[in-house]
Amino acid sequence: MGDRAIRNGHVSTAALLALLASALLPSAAQAWGFYAHRKTAEIAEANVSPETRAGIRRLMASEKLVGTPDCSLATIEDASVWPDCIRRDYWRWGYTAAWHYRTAPICEAYDARANCPGGSCVTGQIERAHRVLADESLPDHVRLEALAFMVHFVGDVHMPLHSGDKGDRGGNDRRAAYGIKPGLNLHRIWDGPLAERAISDPADPVVRRYSAAESAKLGGGTPAEWGRESWQISRSFVYPTAFDTENVCESELPKETKLTQDDIVRGVPIAKRRVQQAGIRIAELLESAFAPGPLPPTERR
Repeated sequence: MGDRAIRNGHVSTAALLALLASALLPSAAQAWGFYAHRKTAEIAEANVSPETRAGIRRLMASEKLVGTPDCSLATIEDASVWPDCIRRDYWRWGYTAAWHYRTAPICEAYDARANCPGGSCVTGQIERAHRVLADESLPDHVRLEALAFMVHFVGDVHMPLHSGDKGDRGGNDRRAAYGIKPGLNLHRIWDGPLAERAISDPADPVVRRYSAAESAKLGGGTPAEWGRESWQISRSFVYPTAFDTENVCESELPKETKLTQDDIVRGVPIAKRRVQQAGIRIAELLESAFAPGPLPPTERR
């Protein structure tokens, strides 16, 4: 039920309260935080060729045809958060919710194809969106939508708890304090305050043109490999650090914990590198998609 029903006076008290509650949800609940996603896009934009930037701008001119006036697609930074914004329109976009993650149990062997039926997971959707974006036979607004999904999902797959968990919905079910700040959960900490701290150092900005050597170290790989990296970080650092144990797979973990200042300081360079890797890898995918030549080969799942 939307604004039209409210204007016509046909909304119940319960529905109105539900709408108001959803409007008050904190922005930090979005996947990998608004700020971190936009930084990945800014890194990518600073590291693509002028020709690719021109191609992106051309697609942006078709924004109105996408039909999401409340969710802007005027810049690549907008594109990086657009897939979170459109989820508020459940009846149109609710089916995309499963595309933002592909969590795998950290206490089992990693399987790149599990939990992704029909490509309906973050790694599968990066591949799909990249191919759609690269297809010059498609209308610009269709390619623009694919660009937004691709940029956002590359960010998502680099957030460790979108790929590894211990039966707790990627840490969402583990209450956690961030230093002296209570009332968060483990997922939200890595989504928001930890990532924001990691990429907010003015003495070492993440948004800049990276050298070829730096890009070689940060870039490369496939979506499945990026997911494995995040899963490994969850397994070897996120959970052991949050719960002060190296043996996270030998017993049940408590439902509540606290990240100390030392935990946070140790996590900052990891979170920062994931943002940098996401930005450079987005740039590489954009360069590939806008390059002339045949489409990338199709791998049937």
